[in-house]
Amino acid sequence: MGIDGGLETGLRRAVRGEVRFDATARALMTMDASNYRRVPLGVVAPRDTEDVAAVLEVCRAHEVPVVARGGGTSIAGQATGTGVVLDFTRHMNGLLELDPAGRTARVQPGLVLDRLQEAAAPHGLRFGPDPSTHGRCTLGGMIGNNSCGAHSVAWGTTADSVRELSVLTARGERLRPGRDWSGAPEGLRTLVEGELARLRTGFPDLPRRISGYALDALLPEHGADVARSFCGSEGTLGVLTEAVVDLVEAPAAHALAVLGYADESAAADAAAGLLPHGPLTVEGMAADLIRAPVGLPRGGAWLFVETGGASEGEARARAEAVVRAADVVDALVVTDPVAQRGLWRLREDASGTATRMPDGTEAWPGWEDCAVPPARLGAYLRDFRALLAAHGLRGAPYGHFGEGCVHVRIDFDLLTGAGVGRFRRFSEELADLVVSHGGSLSGEHGDGQARAELLPRMYGAETVALFERAKAVWDPDDLLNPGMLVRPARLDDNLRFAVLPRRPVDVAFGYPHDGGDFRAAVRRCVGVAKCRTETGGGSAVMCPSFRVTGEEEHSTRGRARLLHEMLAGEVITDGWRSTEVRDALDLCLSCKGCRSDCPVGVDMATYKAEFLHHHYAGRRRPAAHYSLGSLPVWLRWVARTHTARLLNALASIGPLARLGKRAGGIAGEREIPRLAAETFTRWWRARRPAPEGGGSGRSVVLWPDTFTEHLSPSVGRAAVRVLEAAGLRVLLPPTLLPGGRPVGDGASRAPTALLRARRAQVCCGLTYLSTGRLDRAREVLRRTLDLMEPVLEAGVPVVVLEPSCAAALRADLPELLPDDPRAARLAAAVHTFAETLRRHAPHWTPPAVERPVAGQTHCHQHAVLGDTADRELRESAALTGTLSGGCCGLAGNFGFEKGHFEISRACAEDQLLPSVHAAPGDAAILADGYSCRTQLEQLSGVRARHLAEVLAEQLDREEPE
Repeated sequence: MGIDGGLETGLRRAVRGEVRFDATARALMTMDASNYRRVPLGVVAPRDTEDVAAVLEVCRAHEVPVVARGGGTSIAGQATGTGVVLDFTRHMNGLLELDPAGRTARVQPGLVLDRLQEAAAPHGLRFGPDPSTHGRCTLGGMIGNNSCGAHSVAWGTTADSVRELSVLTARGERLRPGRDWSGAPEGLRTLVEGELARLRTGFPDLPRRISGYALDALLPEHGADVARSFCGSEGTLGVLTEAVVDLVEAPAAHALAVLGYADESAAADAAAGLLPHGPLTVEGMAADLIRAPVGLPRGGAWLFVETGGASEGEARARAEAVVRAADVVDALVVTDPVAQRGLWRLREDASGTATRMPDGTEAWPGWEDCAVPPARLGAYLRDFRALLAAHGLRGAPYGHFGEGCVHVRIDFDLLTGAGVGRFRRFSEELADLVVSHGGSLSGEHGDGQARAELLPRMYGAETVALFERAKAVWDPDDLLNPGMLVRPARLDDNLRFAVLPRRPVDVAFGYPHDGGDFRAAVRRCVGVAKCRTETGGGSAVMCPSFRVTGEEEHSTRGRARLLHEMLAGEVITDGWRSTEVRDALDLCLSCKGCRSDCPVGVDMATYKAEFLHHHYAGRRRPAAHYSLGSLPVWLRWVARTHTARLLNALASIGPLARLGKRAGGIAGEREIPRLAAETFTRWWRARRPAPEGGGSGRSVVLWPDTFTEHLSPSVGRAAVRVLEAAGLRVLLPPTLLPGGRPVGDGASRAPTALLRARRAQVCCGLTYLSTGRLDRAREVLRRTLDLMEPVLEAGVPVVVLEPSCAAALRADLPELLPDDPRAARLAAAVHTFAETLRRHAPHWTPPAVERPVAGQTHCHQHAVLGDTADRELRESAALTGTLSGGCCGLAGNFGFEKGHFEISRACAEDQLLPSVHAAPGDAAILADGYSCRTQLEQLSGVRARHLAEVLAEQLDREEPE
């Protein structure tokens, strides 16, 4: 289907919201969280119901289908389409009314579930269903899929919580479906009354029957509930514009009983027996889904059973009663909310972590959520495992064991014809297995394309024909989401991997976790959209630019989709030269938050560097790539010529500063940082006439990164003070690079090599990495490895004070030079300041600072290095409180580049600035990263310090005079 110019013109004239037919908008909507891909003609973000009506009228005139879309986390393919996609998340995302007395809320379809929960919580209320994607799924999507979540054993499915809907039909009729045939389209009642016997006998009776249309909700004994029957229709009957939903009373306190069993079958067999105790959840997962079962009781599988009560004691008593009733290997009862959230995170992230087998093999949805009667779950899982084995497949089941609903990702080969054939055969046999256990092909996520073809195996041909007749009553023109539920596409058509190149793409990084294959790296994003959460919260970093803009193209998922389409070459046709991908990546801060926060470990910072490397190959780059990307070169030149004071003076002259920033592609709103008059290494040499250094304990090499060396030498001086106080012997890296062939080739040991030696400095290559100058980064890193080879041979730890530099050495270095064994050795030798003290001065006690702290954990530390050692060091130094998460927004070169200032400031206002402004007056403001300290100083006038500076200052106070 080609792009219809008349369609676009008609929509632009009729709609007040955004109408986009550009390649970026279309590429972003080609996929949801399923295995399927469809390319739309265009995307419309309607502002209100009138816009929706206008879209339907124009599309009907052009005979173009319409697909309603919320968060795009559907796993069966129903949020994709070839016509016009309605994106409700941009404007129609409001909570219109909250009635605490009546326990109802009136919502728009694009409202994210967590926003409703936040509004209801102060009234002691909540919306019952809560899928694991609650931070980004929308109420409209939940109604379309009849979503459930972990608490459905207590509060049911979304259909159980819907009171009344506002719906537009494809022909523009405005209906308000509810009970007693309210809002039924003409002909629906006649259809139902002619099929009462089939509706009473042809639908399995189980709590998680989501497959097909819920026509049995229209039976008179079920209240002829048109709203309930509309739930789960996947956008095929009408377009939802508003909904009135019921809220439930939230328990004042919760307890979590974690029950350990020998294996998943034992856990599944036990789940149904716990239901008489009235739990809020009975969730199951096995050990093959947990990479590190920290905090879990002994066992090979676990049930998470949540209980509620008016008090913590009451909730705990109910949880302990569950434990006593359960025949378990081991058990744990948790009442601390923070500890509960940590355990629940294991379960919520399963939809992402399940996409990789323990050996790194890819796994996919497709049979994501079958459901059987809870009492049959154990037997079903045993048969399911046997079927997997018979087909040579693997999967890690988990899910809502209390309701017999099982999620699983399976290591299907969806890249080859033989693998796709096996996918089809397995799907057909599994459908028969589910039906033999009295189950439903879908227990939560809907049928979409993944299962709709197999509905006759569950319902029979006659009932499926009845579904088609119901669809024709609501949508006689088949305009709404065609190919879903009725007259479906084949389950092995439209697979999203089919369009990717058949051969590996030539790339610079090694991608060791993806077999060196950039295509596999891009496939990592499965669309669960954790990057689309609207608030950071806690320690989360990913994805700052999305939280600021709300634009899909500035989420990790959006960028991954654009890279996928770049490789496909259908929508984005100019490959590495793509301006669409370049513009989306332009607002990626390279914070690396996705590397840790994304459940599947998408590493967009690396993908951005890769893209920039190819995009600008042989071409002129933006000025900032030279001015900021070559920062180590400029600053070394300034140090050699002793011109720091002169440049500081020139930078203080307004017209000259503006001219320099304009020439360097630097944001005019930024102040040019002052250069240190004395570099760190110059101070070091002046302080130490003897090369052996101070301290009497183990030797450590202190890395003089560019920021510490030229911009914040006080951090280096403070680190030396603390490390030596801890008894460590501090050294600096070698600076003599032998001439001739590299040191690492083993051929330059001769004394004559020293005659050709030259001075050089180590560098992590960060500025070249972040600007995509990967050839230059490799050159710099190889030189660094040559310099560091004696240190590596001696096995001396390397202390790196700047978190971004430490992360570059630990992660980027071995991935950029995968064939150089020295790269992995240096990466393993890198320690943060706190790690060094913990590992190599474990008996040293830091000075007691006895102050509260505020500030931010560096985003690269969060994503790559971890902050456990830092938290322990702060605690032992009597520094109380926690640091915020998020990203400071400066992020190295990002916040200094022209056009980025407003985004940079908004990122800081997300978490960093509020945490500092709320800090007590005597708080120590901590920020180990130079960017974080600079951002705080330039935006709020607050001087933050490295942890080493705070400890060194206290040591100086305590030192006797």
